[in-house]
Amino acid sequence: MSDDLLERAADLDASDPLARYRDDFITPADADAVSYLDGNSLGRPLAATGALMDQFIQRQWAGRLIRGWTDSWMEWPLVLGDRLGQIALGAAPGQVVIGDSTTVLIYKLARAALAARPGRRKIVLDTDNFPTDRYVLEGIAADRDLELVWISTDPLEGIHASQVASAVDEDTALVLFSHVAYRSGWMADVAEISRVAHSAGALAMWDLCHSAGSVPISLDAWGVDLAAGCTYKYLNGGPGAPAFAYARRELLAELRQPIWGWMGHRASFEMGPGYQPAEGARALLSGTPAILAMVPLHANLDMLASAGIEAVRAKSVLLTEYALRLADAWLAPLGVSVVSPRDPARRGGHVTLRRPGFADLLDPLWESGVIPDYRQPDGLRIGPAPLSTSFGEVHRGLSVLRELLAKQS
Repeated sequence: MSDDLLERAADLDASDPLARYRDDFITPADADAVSYLDGNSLGRPLAATGALMDQFIQRQWAGRLIRGWTDSWMEWPLVLGDRLGQIALGAAPGQVVIGDSTTVLIYKLARAALAARPGRRKIVLDTDNFPTDRYVLEGIAADRDLELVWISTDPLEGIHASQVASAVDEDTALVLFSHVAYRSGWMADVAEISRVAHSAGALAMWDLCHSAGSVPISLDAWGVDLAAGCTYKYLNGGPGAPAFAYARRELLAELRQPIWGWMGHRASFEMGPGYQPAEGARALLSGTPAILAMVPLHANLDMLASAGIEAVRAKSVLLTEYALRLADAWLAPLGVSVVSPRDPARRGGHVTLRRPGFADLLDPLWESGVIPDYRQPDGLRIGPAPLSTSFGEVHRGLSVLRELLAKQS
């Protein structure tokens, strides 16, 4: 069986139409990672990113100095937002901006949504969503004396439209869920859940952190009102890279995000009295954009446009199916269970394995050059990034995990 699984990895790598992109990522000669399985937390850097950063510093920053703002930098949050929307989000131009962190953008969009539904006091969310989403909404609810309506979700199953239908009513202003659950990888039915929210007169907001760049997204077609996500996972933007926000075109005229800054003003350089929001998606901006931190996104969007999000998704499904096959053959006999959906239509880009004591295995795995990540309770997330991860790499990583587990038993 072990030889068959290794042969299967070799066959999949040999027939992989995206294999050539692996050479576009930086792998230092002295790198100790033999299996990087955490692309759903932090993507690898592209070689093109280093060249772009050097070019930006030498020619734009050093060469143009302050003139860079009027040359092009002022428009980067919108230009890059439009490009991201086209390539990865299914969003027409004028609805996506780059800037701030995911946390800040969730806060801004949630506050704007609540202001757009005056008189409604309820926010619907689920117990297994990423902590930032929950904490931000808890803070807003406490500040404005609103009611949080919690949906208890099974991490293996995730959020269902039927649960949302039972939770929303005429007093619901906003629902917020993750497209792909950070813990299990459950992929929600965004279109149906958004429809359910709208039937109650509420706005539907989505966290795309674990799907953008990995799973095809159709924000416009799905009827999403608001969305936010990060660019440092499958979009390879680098540690702390700026996040993105989406607001449906029909909503933009009525939204008023709460952090008023000069970059969201209708005439940023007039610097006059009183805040007057810009038209369109620029009004979602606040302070000076992190231009230097946006440079890597140019390189990855080029790559993603070349590869195509559908091809990325096809390989992602194969990678996670292969990881599940290894888990069933090697790890299940050692007490490991799978807590991610088996159905690829409901599974995002990562697989979570569970076993008591996994927390104690993370350090030995990392020391062996195998890098997944750990999530409570007792979960190892296996997150292969389709553009940078080979099937052989998944095989190597899970074989080391098997060896460590065998020593414990």
